[in-house]
Amino acid sequence: MLRHEVHPGKLLAGSVLIVTGVLYAGDAGGAWETPWFVAIPLVTGGLCLAGAVAFLTGRARRRRQARRTGPDPA
Repeated sequence: MLRHEVHPGKLLAGSVLIVTGVLYAGDAGGAWETPWFVAIPLVTGGLCLAGAVAFLTGRARRRRQARRTGPDPA
């Protein structure tokens, strides 16, 4: 099986959007009432958090790559 990079920021963003969709699907199905303005802070906060996670994991990935290759011999 081929290895692939893990992208936790994308995972978090997708999870937040799925939760928002489930909330509104439950509202449309009559299971509960979800106010229309719930999606704005949920999606915005989730995307901001996902961006922060992606930034931090990208920094860690670059630092690990630099440590793996070592200093430039030139």
